[in-house]
Amino acid sequence: MKKNILLICGGGSTEHEISLISAEYIYENLKSNPDFNIFHVTIQKDGVRIDRDGLEVELRRAGEIVWKESGKSERLHFAVPCIHGPPGETGEIQAVFEMMGLPYLGCGPEASQICFNKITTKLWFNALEINNTPYIFLSENSAESVKKAQDFYDKNKSGFIKAARQGSSVGCYLVKEKSEIEQHLDNAFKLSEQVLMEVTVNARELEIAAYEYDGKIHVTIPGEISCPSKFYTYEEKYSNASHTTTEVVAPNLTSDQVKVMQNFARKAFTGLKLKHLSRIDFFLTDDGKIYLNEINTFPGMTPISMFPKMMEHNGHKFKDYLTQIITKNARS
Repeated sequence: MKKNILLICGGGSTEHEISLISAEYIYENLKSNPDFNIFHVTIQKDGVRIDRDGLEVELRRAGEIVWKESGKSERLHFAVPCIHGPPGETGEIQAVFEMMGLPYLGCGPEASQICFNKITTKLWFNALEINNTPYIFLSENSAESVKKAQDFYDKNKSGFIKAARQGSSVGCYLVKEKSEIEQHLDNAFKLSEQVLMEVTVNARELEIAAYEYDGKIHVTIPGEISCPSKFYTYEEKYSNASHTTTEVVAPNLTSDQVKVMQNFARKAFTGLKLKHLSRIDFFLTDDGKIYLNEINTFPGMTPISMFPKMMEHNGHKFKDYLTQIITKNARS
């Protein structure tokens, strides 16, 4: 019997358009499989859900997709929540699938929520003894928080202010002058109830794909993001005018550096109870320090995204990976 696969994308976050591109890439990798029926659903920015033909649909608690106009329904066997940012990487949609009893690709609600919040991620890194950049966190936009951030800047001669619950560098502000701090905090608090400020480092940006395949956790060798501006903004990630380049294999790393990053990635994957896939990002500073920067529990899946490219370079075809995960986990 064919398996009915829900591929759901879009959502109301700032990463809506990138989610659509990732979903199209996943769709292209799944549609030729004769064992799958793919139901491609987009959550529009106003919350309306439509299928690939533009017909409005809804999801039912029993794990069904229903077409509102005709009343037709199909029982689903597996879901691929290809939604970058809320509600896809924040645990909400995973919790819905859990209540439906519908298996899905990716990390569970708790791991997703922890990793999407830059503050809780760092607290877990500390608990797992994984190196990360020095930081403070701020829970309210007040004169006291401004003073705390200014003191941090004076102590470290640098600072990066980040909205704690945003992705793709949205709400991230490099502090170039102390006088900028109050405005950057205002901007960050408009996007998140909590804000992180961390030390700015001169560093290479390296990425590792960690994923489950054939019953094992695979950790790739690091790839590299090279951003001329040294600030990997949303525009640098996704704009056609971007000057950022990527390399699937980061050059000029020592075997010890690779080993440290792979060990940290594996420790994070197992310690945080990640599932199926993640992209784990590192800083390698000019003086040789290695910091785990962040974990992306549903990384970009566009044709040029690093996660599928690193997986393929590691000897596993992305199409085969998706097929195995679905076949192994889909409900009967």
